[in-house]
Amino acid sequence: MSRKIAGFLIALGAFMVLEWINLGFNLADGHPTSFYVVHGVLIAVNLVLAVVLAWIGVRGLRGRSGGAG
Repeated sequence: MSRKIAGFLIALGAFMVLEWINLGFNLADGHPTSFYVVHGVLIAVNLVLAVVLAWIGVRGLRGRSGGAG
């Protein structure tokens, strides 16, 4: 993996974390409970995805391929 792609993945992961946390704080009151459940699941899944992408980027910067190639 090139350093450019690894840096992009780290930046994307950081952006996703900040964006989804911001969305979580900006959810307005007055919606039904199902609205908050769905958005809570979306936020949780996307935060996990962001951490995984950043982790792959960090491994790419460190030069650990972990496999053939």
